[in-house]
Amino acid sequence: MPEMPEVETIRKDMEMRIGNKKIVNVEVLDKAYFKDTPPEKIKKVLIGQNFEEYLRRAKYLILKLPQGYLIFHLGLTGVLLYYSKKTEPSPYTKFRITFEDGSELHYEDMRKLGHIWWVEDYKNHPTIAELGPEPLSENFTLGWFKENLKKKRRAKIKPLLMDQTFISGVGNIYSNEALFRARIHPERFAGSLSDEEVEELYKQINAVIEEAIKFRGSSVDAYRDLQGEKGRYEEKLLVYGKEGEPCPRCGRIIKSKKLAGRGTYFCENCQH
Repeated sequence: MPEMPEVETIRKDMEMRIGNKKIVNVEVLDKAYFKDTPPEKIKKVLIGQNFEEYLRRAKYLILKLPQGYLIFHLGLTGVLLYYSKKTEPSPYTKFRITFEDGSELHYEDMRKLGHIWWVEDYKNHPTIAELGPEPLSENFTLGWFKENLKKKRRAKIKPLLMDQTFISGVGNIYSNEALFRARIHPERFAGSLSDEEVEELYKQINAVIEEAIKFRGSSVDAYRDLQGEKGRYEEKLLVYGKEGEPCPRCGRIIKSKKLAGRGTYFCENCQH
């Protein structure tokens, strides 16, 4: 599933490539993606307008228009693709926007787990309103992290890092990576972490997210950027998806197990 670095990459690309181009046509090819808004309403509020701002909140891409906001959550396999000219939609295309210069934006989703919403105020959208602070933001301070870990003492640290109401934007890939870099076992209880371990984990969460944004995300699954290219951070990953390979730190074999239903990768020798 695209996490904060992948969605931020798409946001920046859209800002650069689409800018304020006027929308001249909208095709809703699968109305199930707009459960709360009829396709006719979507067409009415988009055609003739342009995106005024390209925003992001955690894993949500938010496009501002004069009358409201279009919100995308890409699910596991959702992809936004930009084409400079008219392009035949794939069998997985659910939504297509055409701009005044003939360029197009397609939303594709192979497993149909993504969502698109039209709202007047995204901050009041139920899912977004519940999100916790995200890495690299002014609200995600070391003090906040220490204080809120104390409130979750009995929670295992990896599932907690993936809880979007606790910290938003961090998913399976980057929680694995941050814990490895901080030398913390993913099954540790939050309350068992020393002040030094909390500080190191805070540092590594921010560092991993910042580096992943720099390298345009990780294409370990279906993720592609706006041009259909893979992210470059996959080659930088230290443990995610590395089961059976030697630990880059000590050489022991990297293990994996299911934790809260998600594949979890770690080194038993390095992470305590």
